[in-house]
Amino acid sequence: QVQLVESGGELVQAGGSLSLSCGASGRMSSIGAMAWFRQAPGKERVFVAASSWMSWSGSFQLYADAVKGRFTVSRDRAKNTLYLRMTTLQPEDTAVYYCAAREASIPTMILTDYNYWGQGTQVTVSS
Repeated sequence: QVQLVESGGELVQAGGSLSLSCGASGRMSSIGAMAWFRQAPGKERVFVAASSWMSWSGSFQLYADAVKGRFTVSRDRAKNTLYLRMTTLQPEDTAVYYCAAREASIPTMILTDYNYWGQGTQVTVSS
């Protein structure tokens, strides 16, 4: 089993920046790729960004069009942590942000591909 804990969510003004962290623990050998998803009030959970995790698979990232150029996903395998650096935040970025992990090494944008989920961290962007 893998446990994921997100942190870093808070209230920020439009145009501001914020960094989220996702600490992973448990059976780390089960993690092949990790991702961030978000869910706004009354909406479905959607893909934000993903990264390969295993060192042998290289460094490969995916981004949703809505965040490309503004958000950056990165990993620190020594710290078992996935990060999401968010810049130029807009009110439409307001959501609960979830960290997810999958056993296969290829990161994807598909929610159901991910086996493990964190509890989420709230990001609120005020206008």
